[in-house]
Amino acid sequence: MAADFPIPGSAEDWLRYARSDLELACIDQPEGVLLESLCFHAQQAAEKALKAVFVFLDTDFPRTHNIRTLLDHLPDSIDIPREVEESAGLTDYAVETRYPLNTEPVDGEEYKHAIGLAKVVVLWAETVICENRP
Repeated sequence: MAADFPIPGSAEDWLRYARSDLELACIDQPEGVLLESLCFHAQQAAEKALKAVFVFLDTDFPRTHNIRTLLDHLPDSIDIPREVEESAGLTDYAVETRYPLNTEPVDGEEYKHAIGLAKVVVLWAETVICENRP
């Protein structure tokens, strides 16, 4: 069975985790589950997809949940589409929405936007890795 899984810590493994978080983010909202929690998984999907690109490029990445920081540390040789750049806004879901702080609740439109951004990042990362595979 081990052959069905990518090498632990490989770019493919990071993508596997990104896809898992994206699937969790996209589930129909179960009763009692906050949209904030689903948005957290959208942020995690984007973060792990970006880290997959770093691993694929054999480049160290900063230990952060900040999407903007990760994007800024990608090598200049990588073309980052505007839609992927917009995913920096997902960083708010990494911490702020996971705790009952003084923040506005996430509504349906905001949730859909977060999912759209996460999907774009995961697809972009998959493309970068697949198109540059030797």
